[in-house]
Formats: sequence, structure tokens, C-alpha cells
Amino acid sequence: MTAFDVVAVLTTMAAVFAYVNHRYVRLPTTIGLMAISLVLSLILVVLERQGLASAEAFVSFVESIDFDEAVLQGMLGALLFAGALHLELEDLIEQRGVITILATAGVLVSTAVVGLLVMPVWGALGFAIPLASCLLFGAIVSPTDPIAVAAILKRAGVPAPLMAKISGESLFNDGVGVVVFLFLAGIVTGAEEASTSVAFELFAVEVVGGLAFGGLLGWVSYRMLRSVDHYTVEILLTLAVVTGGYSLANHLHLSGPLAMVVAGLFLGNRGRALAMSDNTRERLDGFWELADEFLNAVLFVLIGVEVVAVAFDGRAVLAGLIAIPVALVARWVSVGLPVTALRTVRSFTPHTVKVLTWSGLKGGISVALALSLPVGPERELIVTATYVVVCFSILVQGLSVGGFVKRLYAGSGATS
Repeated sequence: MTAFDVVAVLTTMAAVFAYVNHRYVRLPTTIGLMAISLVLSLILVVLERQGLASAEAFVSFVESIDFDEAVLQGMLGALLFAGALHLELEDLIEQRGVITILATAGVLVSTAVVGLLVMPVWGALGFAIPLASCLLFGAIVSPTDPIAVAAILKRAGVPAPLMAKISGESLFNDGVGVVVFLFLAGIVTGAEEASTSVAFELFAVEVVGGLAFGGLLGWVSYRMLRSVDHYTVEILLTLAVVTGGYSLANHLHLSGPLAMVVAGLFLGNRGRALAMSDNTRERLDGFWELADEFLNAVLFVLIGVEVVAVAFDGRAVLAGLIAIPVALVARWVSVGLPVTALRTVRSFTPHTVKVLTWSGLKGGISVALALSLPVGPERELIVTATYVVVCFSILVQGLSVGGFVKRLYAGSGATS
């Protein structure tokens, strides 16, 4: 099957499932797409096990898709750029201290809490898994992805400062999470030495270098945008930033995700205000909103169908179910500690920790990181547990977060 065939099938599935969801199911689009694709995939698997149907062709199709390659080297850069393009830089600057701590120290704390808690529990289930591998699992499920609930949170009335924290943290912690994952994966595979100097060097090159490279990309493209007034050329320039810039960042061993966030913020604020005509702004917004919707639709369909490629084992599923409350506790600790500490010097919206905890969904990047692991004794356990945590996060947290937030702020009038 060619790459075009794969894209054609996924696009068709996304379109049909989106129609069914909009016409009959009426769940939030991304959640609905994942739920439909997951249910249909599971039905097909059950029918095959009962001898009533053959899923061989479908399984072969799913296994032909390199999920981690498609997400980490394809969709992620565009999704982060599109997300950053429509954020107000002033709001993020106002919340910069909290966002920085949540996206860095928060990821590290969550990684440590998950790793330390799952190790003895998984050991009791009979998995002889070392601490480094447990921490690696923690790094996989620590990055948050609010794409599925961003619109829900806005409709539910999340106050603007809190919404800025949620959006800003999720954009930046993906890049930090990937760096932590790379460091721990290197230790587990023996490619890296477990030392502070190695960790600091990796952080400096990937994170700081990625941020600087993103700023350079944004500035160069901004100067080019200012020199022309032709919306097709300007849209092509932003596409070049996402594709060429992301690819170059990866080849330079810099954080492509962080580079895309910074470039998107630069062009979405200074670029939109000073380098684009009204016509270009309107068309650019329309293009990237459509691209964002399309990529998210395909991504969540991919998450749903990927279930047929996961080798589910009873004990591994149980380990994943146990990891669900562990991941929630880790999220609560990782946001609760910094928010509590910062309350001495600044005020926070009521219920900040609760909303940050329950809205901290795990998404495609977690599945992609798990599937990128090389074949090894712990891989299947980590992949299965990650998939269970992600499915719970999207389907349960994603579908309940709107009502949860509305109840918290009912009658409070908290809008700022």
C-alpha cells in the first residue's frame, strides 16, 4: 500500500466518521472520531476472534502505518504551529512564570511520581521492570494535549487567565516531555549515560536551541512576509516554516516542537499585526484552522484504529488500569506543588489545580512516544499501559471536563 493510499483511507475514514458523529452521535468532534474508530476496531477484533469475520486486511493496513513517524515527524509540528498561531502573546507573557514552571518542573515531577508509584505496583503484578523504564513510562504520559477539550473548556466558561495557563503549558510541555523521554530512553537502551551533565547538555541543546531556532524562523519569515502582499505566497511561507523548519530542527538535533511553538507565536502576533493585510489574515486563519481540524481528525482516527496493533495482555491491561489513577495523582501533584508555592506571591483563579488536573488530557504524542520504543522486554507493557491511560483520558476526562468546569464555576461569575 502506497503512502497516498494510506492518506486516502485515513481521510475517508475521518470524513465518514465525522459525518456520523455530527449527524447522530454528537460528541465533540475529535473525541467522537476516536470513539467511533475505537468501537468499530474493537467490534472487528471481536468478530474475528469469534470466527465471524476476518480482520487481517484491516490489521495489515494499521500495521503499515508508522504511527510515531506520522505524529512525531509529521503532524506534531503543524498542530503546534497552528495552536500557537491563534494565541495572544500578551496573555502568555502575563502567565509566563506559571507556564514555564508547569511545562518544565511540572513534567519532571509528574515523570518522577508516575515512575516511583508504578514500579512497586507493577512489580506486584509480576513485571520485573527497572526504575528507569518506569520513569520512561512517566515521561510518556506526562505531556498534556488539550486539543480535544479546548473548545469545551471555552464554552464551559474557564476564566481567561486559567485558559492561557492551560494552552501555554500544553504547547511547551510537549517539547520538554520529548526531551525528557529521549534522555530516559537513552538510559534504558544504554545509548546515554545517566548523569547530570548529559541531562543538562541535552536540555540546553534541545530546549534552548529549539526556542532560539524558532525565534530565528519566526523573525526571518516575518521579514519576508512584510515585503510582500500576496496571500498565496504568504501562506506558502508559513507552510515552509512548518515543514522545512521542523525538518531542519530535527536534523540539527533541536526541539522541533518548541521551535514551531515559538515561530507560531511570533507570526500569529507580530506577524499578523504588522506584516499581513486584512485579506491575508483572513485567508491565513482560514487555511490553518482547516489544516488544524483536518490533522486532528486524522490523528484521533489513528488513535482509535491503533487498538488493533496493540498486543493486549490481561496483566498489561490491568497495569494500565492501575496507571490511570497514578497518572492523575502525578498530574495533581505536578500542578499542585508549583501553584501552592506561587500563591504566596500571586493570586490564582479559584479551582486552578482541579481544572489543570482534570483537563490535562494525554493524547497522540503519548501513544507515538510509546510506539517509538525499540523492541525490548518492557515495550509491550509500556505501549499497552500508555494506550489504556490515553483512552481513559480522552474518553472519560474529555467528555466530563465540560460539566466538571461548569459545576466548579456555577454562579461564581469567574471570567477573568
